[in-house]
Amino acid sequence: MGTKEQLLRLLEDNRERHVSGAAMAKAIGVSRNAVWKAVKALRAEGYAIDAVTNRGYALSQENDLLSPQGIERFLPDSHAFAVTVRKRVDSTNAEARRRALEGAAEGTVVVAEEQTAGKGRPGKTFFSPAATGLYLSIVLRPTLAADRGQFITCAAAVACAQAIEQVTGAESLIKWVNDIYCDGRKVAGILTEGVVDMESGHFEHAVLGIGVNVKPPADGFPHDIADVAGAVLDDRTGAVRCELAAAILARFWSLYQHMDDPKLHDEYRRRCFLLGQPLIVRQGASRVRARAVDLTPDFKLVIELPDKSRRELPYGEVTIGSIASHP
Repeated sequence: MGTKEQLLRLLEDNRERHVSGAAMAKAIGVSRNAVWKAVKALRAEGYAIDAVTNRGYALSQENDLLSPQGIERFLPDSHAFAVTVRKRVDSTNAEARRRALEGAAEGTVVVAEEQTAGKGRPGKTFFSPAATGLYLSIVLRPTLAADRGQFITCAAAVACAQAIEQVTGAESLIKWVNDIYCDGRKVAGILTEGVVDMESGHFEHAVLGIGVNVKPPADGFPHDIADVAGAVLDDRTGAVRCELAAAILARFWSLYQHMDDPKLHDEYRRRCFLLGQPLIVRQGASRVRARAVDLTPDFKLVIELPDKSRRELPYGEVTIGSIASHP
């Protein structure tokens, strides 16, 4: 870790408290001039660092840039993650997948300030502007059959909803199977991808991607999602993204270790707002009316059709309402 990274860790650990240049130099083992150069470099990257004569340097509480140091500040002392933060990537899932294929260990995390080709459901993108969202992917090497991959997605959905409530206080619900809603709008999406050993039917590795609209984009959401998308917070002030990233990671890891625990299913079901609602189920070009009536132990959505027959959906695109209200 270089001088700049060590200095940032010191500033994060002492956020809003001034630390003298001499104390920083001693802690890092460099000269005061090296400290000054590192401060200058961090400011050039966008960090708001206050300097007061005879008191030293302090990182502003309003500074909401993502960094490994900022995220790790909120993680338990003993954690399983190796966090990398990038300014811009095509997709954190794509970057994590490349690293997984190169042998990256489980718990490798790629976080980005911006995605140029964020991935959503098949054929869709995830709008990922800079500075207002949280986009992260985790390399996993689960001892899990591929047909149970939905457990990873559902554990992530619960973790994301719980973390949003923990950090911001915003009530968070789950739209089966992989979307998080606050105040009636989609604020987060989850995508699990993987490589499967065809002989064993188990994952060689999986990549879990989570995208959260933390703050409103400066120019608003694109027209095609403006009626659905929302942000967790109402304004763009305050530093919450590092804390939210850490909360999601910590909560997911705890659930991931115990995915067979019935408490995961209970919590997912409690937050799933589709149950009891009339639905439109999209299957290719066709649309079917149904009602969501239950959730199986392996997170399939049980729907009741107009003829009262029931089916289990392992995945699919569903919306609340009637066919008449959906062109």
